[in-house]
Amino acid sequence: MLMAGGPGGIPVEVERKRVRRLNLHVRSDGTAHLSIPLHSSLETAQRFLDDHEDWLRKRIAHREKRGAEPEDGLIPLWGRLVDLPEGTAADEFWRRELAERLPDVISRMEGAVGAHASAWQLRAMSTRWGSCTPKTGRVRINVRLAAYPPTCLEYVVAHELTHLLEPSHNARFHELLARAYPNEVRARAILRMSPRDACALQCP
Repeated sequence: MLMAGGPGGIPVEVERKRVRRLNLHVRSDGTAHLSIPLHSSLETAQRFLDDHEDWLRKRIAHREKRGAEPEDGLIPLWGRLVDLPEGTAADEFWRRELAERLPDVISRMEGAVGAHASAWQLRAMSTRWGSCTPKTGRVRINVRLAAYPPTCLEYVVAHELTHLLEPSHNARFHELLARAYPNEVRARAILRMSPRDACALQCP
């Protein structure tokens, strides 16, 4: 994983493949992927990402905007399709739903992880499902998680709380997260889908 624009930038999954040149694209879920030739170095990949940061941000924003627009008056909510209230923007609808469900998830995940956040913020983010500042204990959660099955919100909350104990994604981080939330692989797989595809899974 590299960051377009350096630390704090856009996370990009990098994969070595039998390709002739670097190929950057944005998936349907808004995540970025870069294919690089087998002989290319990560330094070359990083320079390529830094040069294309503006393009990448625009593509992600465009993809997120398309994903938030209901095609038939229905909108994904907690893994099922529901009617979008008339005159309500998708992000605002998800924000209200997330604000109602989040306190219970926080209570359970703080107990499971053994960490307590100092403050929680809800944001419509284009490149991350959540983020935190370990020094202050503040956690930010993407309102668009309300479009996915509840297990995804639980995973992201547990993930960010674990960062309060271990800021980096090292072995200790993954050990702590696995104890609190054993279904990380499943949740991450769901979050790589589009919200509507995730609705077909019938997840709790």
